[in-house]
Amino acid sequence: MSLFDLNLQQIHAKLQGKEITVADLVDQSYTRIGQVESKVRAFLTLDEENARQAAAKLDEQLASGSTRGDLFGLPIGIKDNMVTEGLRTTCASKFLSNYNPIYDATVVSKLKDAQTVTIGKLNMDEFAMGGSNENSAFHPTHNPWNTDYVPGGSSGGSAAAVAAGEVYFSLGSDTGGSIRQPAAYCGIVGLKPTYGLVSRYGLVAFASSLDQIGPLTKNVEDSAYLLQAIAGYDAKDSTSAKVDIPDYLSALTGDVKGLRIGVPKEYMGKGIDPAVKEKVLEALKVLEGLGAVWEEVSLPHSEYAVATYYLLASSEASSNLARFDGIRYGVRSDNANNLLDLYHLSRSEGFGPEVKRRIMLGTYALSSGYYDAYYLKAQQVRTLIKQDFDQVFEKFDIIIGPTAPTPAFKIGEQSNDPLTMYLNDIMTIPVSLAGIPAISVPCGFVNELPVGLQVIGKALDEATLLRVAHAFEQHTDHHKQRPQL
Repeated sequence: MSLFDLNLQQIHAKLQGKEITVADLVDQSYTRIGQVESKVRAFLTLDEENARQAAAKLDEQLASGSTRGDLFGLPIGIKDNMVTEGLRTTCASKFLSNYNPIYDATVVSKLKDAQTVTIGKLNMDEFAMGGSNENSAFHPTHNPWNTDYVPGGSSGGSAAAVAAGEVYFSLGSDTGGSIRQPAAYCGIVGLKPTYGLVSRYGLVAFASSLDQIGPLTKNVEDSAYLLQAIAGYDAKDSTSAKVDIPDYLSALTGDVKGLRIGVPKEYMGKGIDPAVKEKVLEALKVLEGLGAVWEEVSLPHSEYAVATYYLLASSEASSNLARFDGIRYGVRSDNANNLLDLYHLSRSEGFGPEVKRRIMLGTYALSSGYYDAYYLKAQQVRTLIKQDFDQVFEKFDIIIGPTAPTPAFKIGEQSNDPLTMYLNDIMTIPVSLAGIPAISVPCGFVNELPVGLQVIGKALDEATLLRVAHAFEQHTDHHKQRPQL
């Protein structure tokens, strides 16, 4: 049995009893990476020397009996759009292939304070733009359940590394579903917190009003531990929510009796794989058996969510990525004859096709004469989408549906069809536009590929999400399944 198959309490007990050391945990991680990374390709950069030094220091602490936290000594992977001091941060883009940050993102600092060990930086779609991990400028990541298939995106490396047992857990970022969709495809747990609950300081921005950092873990309990460590107000982030952080672990009671669940008809109709729908209905029966009740509801503006999202996210990306000009940091073209050439060539050579596509769409939507027709209209529809959720939550505690309309698809199958690729996020995008939390938990398999159940909650009510997801998990064994690499 892998040490990573143990839960946190079991690992703590073994560390406390001196049955294992932090160095053993780090060894386990790098050994597993050596065994499977050629098939999975989840990492862009490994930090083995520093990780082993950190493990040695933590083992000294362990021997001296110093106070230890919940995440003490655990190997973790960081999505490569969160800056790490002295450790290359590329956003899976050629533009940042030489970028070594001089500071840590707030979440990275918090994990260091929690005494985790960073194993390396994880692959992603370039600048988090994509839903398959095929948009990485370096190489695609493969789904551990079947390496012919995508792991999802943009946090595909983060999900695949956890599913493959390369790290104990990882951090990803979610703009339109980039934690939840790869979690569903890879058969693990992925949580997108309420917008503002986790600091975005040090997260390289894609769409600032949507981006949110969250955990990818093997089970719901681990997700609660990791969220506890990274949540909280940060004065460095102007969008950070100044709220009290509850004890998420105490929410894992297993009690869902009387819970009111809304199931949107829009999430269970046209475009949803019938086999995926069946797995969601089976999950609802499990929750019914635990005393919850559910009924069909409507989120009528969901059909406009994908168009709304791609207008808003692309507009914000157009603005955020203007800083990448070949002058201040990142790759600079060697072929420029003047300043305009430098801008043009650096961006042409540095950005990949999907990033260019979204910059062009966003620039068009923000341009004079089109702003009101596109960007402003999209903001208005975003408000209507949020109001749909507000109305449902007046009567229901949570909303449940599939995380993605289908299981994972084959690598290359949709790479020439951007519109079909965008529709893979049709279940996750409305949640991001509304700024509310959601979690994806494994709920079965279709054609030997994992399926995710999406549980959506009220703003800042992650405790209820975790309670429901944990209760479901305790009465199923989907989360215990492991890919055979």
